[in-house]
Amino acid sequence: MVALLIGVYTLYLLIRLYASVMQIGFINRVKTQGAVLMSDSAYRDAASYAVAKEKLSMLEVCVEYGLFLVWMMGLVYWVDQTLMGYSMMTQSIVAVLGLLLFHSVVMLPFGWIAKFKIDAQYGFNRSSLGQFIKDTLISTLLMIVVGGLIIAGVSWIITSSTLWWLWSFSFIFAIVVGLNMFFPTIRALFFDTVTPLEQGELREKIEELMTKTGFVSSGIFVSDASKRDARLNAYFGGLGKTKRVILFDTLIAKLSPQELVAVLGHELGHFAHGDLYKNIAMVGGMLLGMFAFFGNLPQGLFLELGVAPSPHVLMMLFILTLPLVSFVVMPLMGMMSRHNEYEADKTGASLGGAEHLVNALKKLVSENKSFPLSHPLYRFLYTTHPPVVERLQALGAVIAVQTTTGYEDPCPND
Repeated sequence: MVALLIGVYTLYLLIRLYASVMQIGFINRVKTQGAVLMSDSAYRDAASYAVAKEKLSMLEVCVEYGLFLVWMMGLVYWVDQTLMGYSMMTQSIVAVLGLLLFHSVVMLPFGWIAKFKIDAQYGFNRSSLGQFIKDTLISTLLMIVVGGLIIAGVSWIITSSTLWWLWSFSFIFAIVVGLNMFFPTIRALFFDTVTPLEQGELREKIEELMTKTGFVSSGIFVSDASKRDARLNAYFGGLGKTKRVILFDTLIAKLSPQELVAVLGHELGHFAHGDLYKNIAMVGGMLLGMFAFFGNLPQGLFLELGVAPSPHVLMMLFILTLPLVSFVVMPLMGMMSRHNEYEADKTGASLGGAEHLVNALKKLVSENKSFPLSHPLYRFLYTTHPPVVERLQALGAVIAVQTTTGYEDPCPND
């Protein structure tokens, strides 16, 4: 059973590496065949940025694979033996938090490279080393405190009910819903500083848009995201009465009020179509399937590992195999998400004007150095948004994608 699990993880690794190799080769090929949506220099810059990130991702997944092998081939057993004699609750908290902290430390250099090497090279990083250390410490402290409470809760459920997997799912799913509800508040409390959007043309246009659509929020805020990153973004966060409109200060600086209204119209489309609830439901389905699977694991797996099916072992195995399940579910979520993006674009165009949404999307692609094309396999496995070329064409824009002999249109219809 252990060999089977390692074999499945190995297959997962090979597929991911193959998709990355195909994506890198695709980008290196098309970047010489005529710029799309950007100047030639900006197009090549975006291509180099995408390739650099993909190479780093390949290294990350290899290290994650190595960590998985280390745990499965002895470290789970060693932790189990080391904690023997302690209470079940202590074993769970120490073992699972130890796994999470160990992985965080091993993967920390990749976060540093992504921010201070790759992002800095391409003009995105504005965070200081001190800010990076502060954010890392806050994230770690939150993981220890909040994660410790969650681990304790699941451990208690496992030891209290034969249907522990169903009650554990209910507990975790409630936390997922709660995090979605209070995410903007949590982020503002620990990371970004948000301030109410000042009175003026932009606020008036946004309030008019919200009144027109019947969207009720707890306020319109500006995030000081530029202290960390130069990318443009905006989002509606929260559920019910906790909903907030959050605009990155970088977005306000680069888009006109009309373009911002079109972008927010797109986001309102997601709420109008219930896309957030659909995503939560899909995550819930994935979690339910995982908990059901782990609630019925064959005893042979534990015998091969040399451990008992105790709460901490079950949770450790759950975390270690989560990337496999996410990878399998991601294409399905991506297909649904890409469809939702088209529908949200229609709403954004009707509320803010198609021409303004087109201009905003072009600016977002250029400012964020988002390479506009991707290999079909990579797109199928990972992307949650359609190629921006297709989105613009669906909005009525005429976008030329240069093709040559033997080079297929990189933007086939879904």
